[in-house]
Amino acid sequence: MLEKRNTSKRLKQPVDPLALLKPLNVFNLCLLSEPEEGGHSTLYSLITMLTSTNLLSRIIKKKRHKKPKTKTRNKRQETKEDPIEQDELEEDTEGFNLKTSAPSNTYGVQPLGNLYFNRGSINSRNTGLGNLQILTDELVLDILGFLDGTQLGVLATVSKSFYVFTNHEPLWRNLVLDKLNGEFLFNGSWKSTYIAGIYPLFDVNGCSSLKVRDFYSDYLFQSWLCASLEMKPEWLERDNIVRKKGISVEEFVMNFEEPNKPVLLERCIDNWAALQKWDKDYLVSVCGDVKFAAGPVEMRLQEYFRYSDQVREERPLYLFDPKFAEKIPVLGSEYEVPLYFREDLFSVLGNERPDYRWVIIGPAGSGSSFHIDPNSTSAWNAVIKGSKKWILFPPDVVPPGVYPSPDGAEVACPVSIMEWFMNFYGATRNLKRRPIECICKAGEVIFVPNGWWHLVINLEESIAITQNYVSRRNLLNVLDFLKRPNAGELVSGTRDRVNLHDKFENAIESTFPGTIDQLVQKAEEEKAQEKKLSFWDSVTDSHAGAFKFSF
Repeated sequence: MLEKRNTSKRLKQPVDPLALLKPLNVFNLCLLSEPEEGGHSTLYSLITMLTSTNLLSRIIKKKRHKKPKTKTRNKRQETKEDPIEQDELEEDTEGFNLKTSAPSNTYGVQPLGNLYFNRGSINSRNTGLGNLQILTDELVLDILGFLDGTQLGVLATVSKSFYVFTNHEPLWRNLVLDKLNGEFLFNGSWKSTYIAGIYPLFDVNGCSSLKVRDFYSDYLFQSWLCASLEMKPEWLERDNIVRKKGISVEEFVMNFEEPNKPVLLERCIDNWAALQKWDKDYLVSVCGDVKFAAGPVEMRLQEYFRYSDQVREERPLYLFDPKFAEKIPVLGSEYEVPLYFREDLFSVLGNERPDYRWVIIGPAGSGSSFHIDPNSTSAWNAVIKGSKKWILFPPDVVPPGVYPSPDGAEVACPVSIMEWFMNFYGATRNLKRRPIECICKAGEVIFVPNGWWHLVINLEESIAITQNYVSRRNLLNVLDFLKRPNAGELVSGTRDRVNLHDKFENAIESTFPGTIDQLVQKAEEEKAQEKKLSFWDSVTDSHAGAFKFSF
């Protein structure tokens, strides 16, 4: 039923379970070794479950009624390029360069376009899925996400197609992060990491994978491609941000913070001890067994660096910890807030303030897809080691390929940063208002104004510190944001989301009496000034070709 018409019928007959496993990867043998009743009947039960009309209808119904995901992969476009066998991929593919460290596609998956140039070839993806071939690759993987490691290992024995799907690394990544909860040693792949963690006596070294011929899938291929590509030179060329060195606080406020414009500041953190000290060895020695937030888990730095040194995946885990200075006070003492950002009104809340500072560590390719910083705050980001590519759009320009919900609570965008570059970066060339772009290097600080969309990708292994803050220039924006009707969904970094507005407003009034009223009055005067026409504007109609005075 799944690969051939008589497959399910054959599985009903008594067979030697080991006979089923002879052609299989040794990883799957290990996964099948977990004692359970029923022997190979578990395989038939699992197949029956997956092909059950009730299960499929439940999953499809859930898919239809589920809220939009924050990240969704865009539909793949078929290519008309000449067919390329996976084993013959050259470094340059459609103008893209593969990383020198990029492995070949482990299971021989090819882009769907190649199928149309291989006459007589049949996509083993479809034959191996049987009746499930009508489902999209993404939905197949969503279904497989309900299974545990043993069930995936069993299903991998059914057909070549299921073998490829069940070995999709993100499935095993989710299992590792869910089952091992940060207590793991990365072992080159998520699947081998899972096996080593669940079956510590099993030697996963030297295990090889099967190559599957004639398997075509844009979804699976692009996942590998995004993890293997170098950044194209044209993606790095544009550098149109304003750069400043040695400016005064007054100049920064007048030219950048007040008008809400980004700027890259040079030589303003030269006195940081972190610039000289913070490398892998130092951080590991200082932090010891303390764990830091990396994605959905917490990891020791030593284990995280082991992972980041080996990983080659589309969306690497990003270490992003808001409590680093509390966990390791010496780290908090080895940097100081640049003088341009020292007015931080959220500090009036003391320990009740939302999360506001993070240490950020990640390998090349890690980063943050398009987002707006939380709670309508502004931010600064200082690179200590490495370099980062930044792309920023003003608040009223939604980046191509990004689809925020009307209330701003959710954002749909490509699965990975590299996918956005591949599919949407070219569109920015034709925009009337192009994004601001730059590469921020070690020792440099970028100012990100409130409300600006921004994407960041690490061009190399990087260490950075970032802080979000509230000054008088964006205080009213923050207060308006915190009192929105759906503040319970929008506000982040604190447990008391609903009452944060009242607490903050009261604390400001108590600490800085009259400040809010002064800012409101100033904003109303500026708004009135913008609407008021000057005498010369009132007598000049430039659109109608009227006269203009010049002296």
